[in-house]
Amino acid sequence: MFIDKSMTRSVISVGPDAGLLEARELMNRHRIHQLPVVDRDNTLIGIVTDRDLLRAMPSGLLTEAEAQREPERLAQLTIGDIMSRNVITVSPLHTLEDALLLMERTPVGAFPVVDQQGKLIGIISVRDLMRAFINVLGIHEPGTLLCILAEDKLGTMKRIVDAISEERIAFGSVLVARHWEEGKRAVFPYLLSSNVAHVKRKLEKLGFQLLNPMDWYLDRLPKKD
Repeated sequence: MFIDKSMTRSVISVGPDAGLLEARELMNRHRIHQLPVVDRDNTLIGIVTDRDLLRAMPSGLLTEAEAQREPERLAQLTIGDIMSRNVITVSPLHTLEDALLLMERTPVGAFPVVDQQGKLIGIISVRDLMRAFINVLGIHEPGTLLCILAEDKLGTMKRIVDAISEERIAFGSVLVARHWEEGKRAVFPYLLSSNVAHVKRKLEKLGFQLLNPMDWYLDRLPKKD
């Protein structure tokens, strides 16, 4: 699924000449944590976050004389003075998986989406990604998650899917954890039914081991170097 299908198109942005208080008011009003900064042609030139604003605001440790000068200093500062210019962006043709991996590797909560000319056309946030994957996985509908420990060999997935489909139970999604133990995979079908006891018995008779999904931990995955 491409980013342009899930991104927020109505982006709240500011120009580089905007004041800090104006930017803070926009963030508070729209409950967002970052503002893309664009020029008059809507070309992305930077981004400012609530942390950038916090760092620029007066400190409670100022002396009385310094505090008296703060209003004048703040009046002279613009978003262009504090914004980050090296912005991590994505293309509308990137996939949700691309955005998810990029977000895992970089300490940001959203990516501006730009076209080939560098113009701002959207933004994709953690919330957007969560909403998209909830829809893709079908977990917004009531159902049951199974965890099946299966051999990592050709034809295994088909046996699982056929066994469940024969019981006329619909799938919300099927996820596969590629790393479990040597020669094994953990298969997670999300079934759109709460009546799955007979399916479990059938899978066990076929030689599959069923686990409690809560017993599957991320620390079973290989550690990164």
